[in-house]
Amino acid sequence: MPAYARPTRFEDALRILARGDRTVLAGGTDYYPARVGRPLAEDILDVTALRELRGITERADHWRIGATTTWTDVIDADLPPLFDCLKRAAREVGGEQIQNSGTVAGNVCNASPAADGVPPLLALDAKVELSSAGSTRTLPPGDFILGSRKTARRPDELVSALLVPKPRYAACSDFLKLGARKYLVISIVMVAAVLEHANGIVRAARVAVGACSPVARRLSLLEDELIGKQLGHGLSKCVRPEHLAPLSPIDDVRGSAGYRSDATLTLVRRLLDHLS
Repeated sequence: MPAYARPTRFEDALRILARGDRTVLAGGTDYYPARVGRPLAEDILDVTALRELRGITERADHWRIGATTTWTDVIDADLPPLFDCLKRAAREVGGEQIQNSGTVAGNVCNASPAADGVPPLLALDAKVELSSAGSTRTLPPGDFILGSRKTARRPDELVSALLVPKPRYAACSDFLKLGARKYLVISIVMVAAVLEHANGIVRAARVAVGACSPVARRLSLLEDELIGKQLGHGLSKCVRPEHLAPLSPIDDVRGSAGYRSDATLTLVRRLLDHLS
């Protein structure tokens, strides 16, 4: 019989992981649908009783999103405009039942190329905090997610939080998703952006695209071009096809590679207009 543990203390969860690899279960919104019609064979570590890992707290230089924080928690939280991109992505993750159970950290750990939470976290310059019985380390999402369904988490580690640094300047953000319909759909393309600004000038820019590569990617060439520009509708005119060089869209049932590239250009331009 597979082993099942649901500890109530964080230290106990880490000790369980130190004794052997377990499938970590939070919301279960990806785990259970993938196993319909067959018995559950993996040893499980259920983290839903770890209350200390739930919620969003503000620290001196960052915000901490605990690993069991749900999408509904994000939607309901009182957060500055910096987080608008993550809040809008939260409203696109399935329906309300999924948002009530699914977690932001679980979305990252699932490592789907179309994970709605990853582009906003890249744009927020977030870090993934990994804890084990002996240490804690942090990785940017781009280093944590190694490919489709692959992460850098070691068997003895638990993702304990997502850390979002406070920006140097006033910041605004947004998120757009293209799918075959408005709700309950896997993304064809999604984009997220954060612009830091002062005196009407862009001081820092982070733009990320998902569902167009095995992992979501930042558009660094575009980000560099946006810095120093006047905040306004002219920003969308900066976006050129060569800015999409980090992406590698594929043909699948949701759209062709060419369609994804064209859609990405349109969505990035539209997003920058929204932010201006």
